[in-house]
Amino acid sequence: MNYFYVEPEVSGGFGKNTALDSTTHPPVVSKLHYEFSGWLGDILLESFPCEIITKEAATALEDAGLSGFTFDKVEVSASQEFQDMYPHRRIPEFLWLKITGVAGADDFGIAKDFRMVVSDKALHILKTLGIDNALIEKFGL
Repeated sequence: MNYFYVEPEVSGGFGKNTALDSTTHPPVVSKLHYEFSGWLGDILLESFPCEIITKEAATALEDAGLSGFTFDKVEVSASQEFQDMYPHRRIPEFLWLKITGVAGADDFGIAKDFRMVVSDKALHILKTLGIDNALIEKFGL
């Protein structure tokens, strides 16, 4: 099986209600609030070290029986800048994608350099649902 680094679109960052410990690297996030400042429409987004995914895409990953992740709640909001740029855009429901797998073994994992690694099966599903703005490159063990 082939594996790939995926660096998702960054459409915002940590909102004021995020709880994190920044004394370690990467920071440990215990509560995630993602505040959109823009959005090109991808179903998978990042604010290091966290990823969020649309509920529809999360369901597709679960239905495919993929490994190496869990989901949790995420608070989502839109900055004033986002509201000004996209006054009629509706943000769909997102979930916090917590990657628990081993890079190069599970369908989702985190490499030693803290980048997300996905299997070709996972990448196919993500591409089908829309990650046009993600950076993707081959992962080598």
